Amino acid sequence: MIAGIDHLVLTVRSVEATCEFYERVLGMRRLDERNRPTALLFGSQKINLHEIDRTFEPKAKTPTPGSGDFCLVAAVPLAEIQASLEANGVAVEVGPVSRTGARGAMMSVYFRDPDDNLVEVSEYRLD
Repeated sequence: MIAGIDHLVLTVRSVEATCEFYERVLGMRRLDERNRPTALLFGSQKINLHEIDRTFEPKAKTPTPGSGDFCLVAAVPLAEIQASLEANGVAVEVGPVSRTGARGAMMSVYFRDPDDNLVEVSEYRLD
């Protein structure tokens, strides 16, 4: 019945700081549309950003910065993600470690964004 995820929403303290981080560190692209939340585009998905004092309806019952915990699939080798994290001074909390994703075995690194959301970036194994 469900084919995939189109977008998710992060409640953040600062749209500007969040966009700057995800653009610089992970190469996402910012999209601003009139009367719509700012979004970060990547692949065929997006992350909509709700600033804590300027959310959009409908929204989560208790929107809170830093409550996100999600996994992104890398479009480049995980080593390139790690190099970008290091070059941008982003501390890796865990990884690379072996995990199992929706499509099978993968290697992952975990780090925090400016709101302390836990971000996992993974690369599926080809073996």
